[in-house]
Amino acid sequence: QVNLVESGGGSVQAGGSLRLSCAVSGRTSSRYAMGWFRQALGKEREFVAGISWSGGSTTYAESVKGRFTVSRDNAKNTVYLQMSSLKPEDTAAYYCAAREGSGSFYYAYEYKYWGQGTQVTVSS
Repeated sequence: QVNLVESGGGSVQAGGSLRLSCAVSGRTSSRYAMGWFRQALGKEREFVAGISWSGGSTTYAESVKGRFTVSRDNAKNTVYLQMSSLKPEDTAAYYCAAREGSGSFYYAYEYKYWGQGTQVTVSS
């Protein structure tokens, strides 16, 4: 079993920055690729960013490319999402997720473990 706990959400004005963290505990000996997803009120959950186990491969949704950066510190069992130049449309609950083995970063069904989410609200 793997437990994921997100933190770092909050309220910020447009143009501001936030850094989300995802602490991984439990069976951390396995190598997990990690993803960040978000879900706005009344909308479907969407992919935001993904990172391989080594951190050598990252990918982003077009809507956040150039503004968000995903990283990880395996020694601390923590994954980060640095969000800059935030826009009101970035308002959502943000979730981290862990995936074993190979597969696509983009699809939620590929991920076995999920955190409880952290809310990000961006005001104009």
